[in-house]
Amino acid sequence: MKLIILIPAYNEEENISRSIAAIPSKFESVDSIKTLVVDDGSTDRTAEKAAEAGAIVVSHSYNRGVGAAFRTGLDKALELGADLLVNIDADGQFSPSDIPALIKPILDGKADFVSGDRFTRADGKSMRPEFMSGIKYWGNRQMSKLISRIVGKEYPDVSCGFRAYSKEAMLRLNLTGSFTYTQETFLDLANKGLKIRTLPVSIKYFPERKSRVAGNIVKYFFNTIKIIIRAYRDYQPLRFFGALGLLQFAGSFAAGLFTLIHYLKTGAFSPYKVVGFVGVYLFSLAILLWIVGLLADMFVRIRKNEETLIYFEKLKLHSRATLDKNLK
Repeated sequence: MKLIILIPAYNEEENISRSIAAIPSKFESVDSIKTLVVDDGSTDRTAEKAAEAGAIVVSHSYNRGVGAAFRTGLDKALELGADLLVNIDADGQFSPSDIPALIKPILDGKADFVSGDRFTRADGKSMRPEFMSGIKYWGNRQMSKLISRIVGKEYPDVSCGFRAYSKEAMLRLNLTGSFTYTQETFLDLANKGLKIRTLPVSIKYFPERKSRVAGNIVKYFFNTIKIIIRAYRDYQPLRFFGALGLLQFAGSFAAGLFTLIHYLKTGAFSPYKVVGFVGVYLFSLAILLWIVGLLADMFVRIRKNEETLIYFEKLKLHSRATLDKNLK
């Protein structure tokens, strides 16, 4: 059983060596542990410090975002023959001592993907981490409610960057967002029927440190919502376009009903002819959106076939790494 600890890093020369050193050298039921650092276009000595600390380092030529860094790390982990993948931040806010708890449900066959939960205590009660602002806490909770509603199962924290993946989850996962990847992972793996769990983890926020991902709340919110909308559109096109069409149909029904009542009362459409035309336009738009939904649903089958091909290509990559190790 080979475990890869993935650390995406951007300008973390002050923390990266300490973060790598904090990772235990052995875990129960794990034969091999390797640390993989994805240097996301750092302008400092992050990559050099990580290599000196004994990590495998992959570097981007420019800063592409944590979502892109995670995808690079995921591909490299499969290339290295990983059976388990744990993603942890580079700044030391999460404790590596929680890794055994994260990977245990996977080792026991009870989960394919286990995500850390920052907002639930061991006794099951909700909490806000120390030094986490009220607006960030509220925003994270609302995002969790939104993702939970979409996937049909409640998850208290969908944005935590401390999480574990089985080999099957790594092979199945197919992400597109570059800004972040956390919420999209829930949507993707839940849509594919993989077993998902969340577990409380300890976290230490530093009051003087500004988040690289959520430093600008407004930017973070809109970029994250954009990723979620795209994922929902791609995975559930009938529901997505159906809901949009239903809104237009409701508007057309209201406009048509108003125009009809006015005509029955007065015997004329004036001066509200425009309302009737708006109703016809909205009805036509509703029909068009429903047709687009049906067509998009057809393309879902094509995408699933493409993802099956990607799955087997990833499996070949992983199998090649395992074979090379056995030959050595």
